[in-house]
Amino acid sequence: MELPRSAQLASEWTALLEAHSLDARRTALRVANNNDQRLATHFYDVMLNDKVASQFLTHEQIKTALHASMAKWVAGIFQLKPDDDLETVVHHQIYIGNVHARVGVPVHVVLRGARALKDLFVRLIHNEVQRGPDAMDVLAFINDSIDFAMEIMAGAYASSYDRSTRADESYRLFSLAQDVTAEKATRRASLLNWENDIMFQHALATEPVRLPRLGESDFGLWFKHKGAHVFQSNYETSVILNTINRIDNQILPVLGSEESADDAVEARQSLRDLHEQVRLISSHLDRLFDERNELEAGRDSLTRLLSRRFLDVILAKEVTYARHSGTKFALLALDVDHFKEVNDTWGHESGDLVLQQLAAILTENTRGGDYVFRMGGEEFLVLLVDVQPMGAQRVANKLREQVAQAEFRIANDQIINITVSVGVAVHDGHPDHARILRAADDALYQAKNAGRNSVVIA
Repeated sequence: MELPRSAQLASEWTALLEAHSLDARRTALRVANNNDQRLATHFYDVMLNDKVASQFLTHEQIKTALHASMAKWVAGIFQLKPDDDLETVVHHQIYIGNVHARVGVPVHVVLRGARALKDLFVRLIHNEVQRGPDAMDVLAFINDSIDFAMEIMAGAYASSYDRSTRADESYRLFSLAQDVTAEKATRRASLLNWENDIMFQHALATEPVRLPRLGESDFGLWFKHKGAHVFQSNYETSVILNTINRIDNQILPVLGSEESADDAVEARQSLRDLHEQVRLISSHLDRLFDERNELEAGRDSLTRLLSRRFLDVILAKEVTYARHSGTKFALLALDVDHFKEVNDTWGHESGDLVLQQLAAILTENTRGGDYVFRMGGEEFLVLLVDVQPMGAQRVANKLREQVAQAEFRIANDQIINITVSVGVAVHDGHPDHARILRAADDALYQAKNAGRNSVVIA
């Protein structure tokens, strides 16, 4: 049976350690421990001097958190022994790679920093190693250790980035589909208006005339350039495109060339064909809007709120926007108090009705630019854009009060009341959005422990 990937990497790391002498490993650890602060400083000096990396780092962040973490990492990878729990170490490198992908620091920039670390190690080894194992063996061990850790991080980075890219593309299509859905009635009307215009022009024509092509109409241009892109890979899309082509190249030429009585008979048949083909397009268009297949997965089926599928994409987008605009955003983590009692007392159907009505309250009491997610079960998340801490606190209290005052109608038209606990966290400029998610969850946990029906600010 094949080992999990992390176990395979742990085995390779064990082999790496065993390939170098104990004296070489001890020397590398001594040099790393004696110079961990200097090495970390050198790494971030290189990063801050890079135009790309400097976009994701600030001097304050380095002083408060990143520098200490880097110094700990430098010393940590050289104190490992072959019999250590190296699978846990592998998982930590994977975590770091995922963080880099979440933040958006390009992997080549991190590798450049690693190269700078190895360059400084070369100078330190030549200056400090006077006796013991050959300096070349020490340097080989240092290079192998840093390179292997970076290899694990890069693999995790690539996987995370690939997932993020797919989600980002799905979100782009999802957003576009929402705009198109709002135009459904307009687009159907534009199709029927084109048909009526053809009928009118044909009825008035006394000589051959070039009738306006469907592919060049408002509907045709919209479908070819937008609709077909949103609904790509659908069977209905191909049918609509082929039908537009048939109308323009087979039916319209007949209608526009009527000259004799025989032509008039053929034209009437062509008019019937035209009407049937327009009905076919309209039917398939309705089906495209109604199904929306993968795009529809972006919403929670019960509440119609956003699902957590697009949470990382949206958070990353807001982090980038906040960095460039100098604004802040906030997360409100909400949880229905004692929701299990609702299900146990009134049944799951009533519980679902409560969640649907709560979703409506959250949507009605937030702005159009804000995001409301159902995270699962009775947990919700509200992302408030362009907001300051006091504003986020006011919204959180308003939502809590609105829920507490609302009458929730459940099965058999009975009325119950519920409350919610809310944890609030405001983005502090850190590039990793997982940080603000944890802060909001921690604040929610405190609100629940404080007696529920309360708001706690992280």
